[in-house]
Amino acid sequence: MARNIEIKARIDDFSAMHEKLALLADGLPDIIEQDDTFFICPHGRLKLRTFSPVLGELIFYQRPDKAGPKTSFYQLTETQDPDSLRETLTLAYGTAGRVIKQRTLFMTSQTRLHLDRVKHLGDYLEFEVVLDEDETPEQGIAIAEDLLEKLGIGRQELVDQAYVDLLNAKGKHHQD
Repeated sequence: MARNIEIKARIDDFSAMHEKLALLADGLPDIIEQDDTFFICPHGRLKLRTFSPVLGELIFYQRPDKAGPKTSFYQLTETQDPDSLRETLTLAYGTAGRVIKQRTLFMTSQTRLHLDRVKHLGDYLEFEVVLDEDETPEQGIAIAEDLLEKLGIGRQELVDQAYVDLLNAKGKHHQD
């Protein structure tokens, strides 16, 4: 499975963070609408990410729920029929929640910088430092820590839970 180092932080000023990320990024950002359905999965997380009626990704991943840099292991499978796949997986496993967001994706070197507007939750910044096969988690953590410092993000702003868990805690299980 592929690996990355992830960090998530709550942000108060979307525009200011957008400006900071634009200065660090290798190019212009992509804006991506994402609708993630999570399924009950005892050995990690399983989500179907829908981009359009004919494009989606089934993503299985494992990562600890802790604030700060953490290693995530994941596997992606593309689908051209996400709605049918969602129905099948819902019947088979049941759903654990849904997250609808607009993601502004910046890239800097090997790091994906996500500026997320999450429906019913607010604004967040998430880094994914993609590790090469020969890179250690410690190398990725060093990159992530450097980005936290450059962006002026304090430890108190870090989030240790997935969006779906934060939404479920707020009682927002099924958004429209």
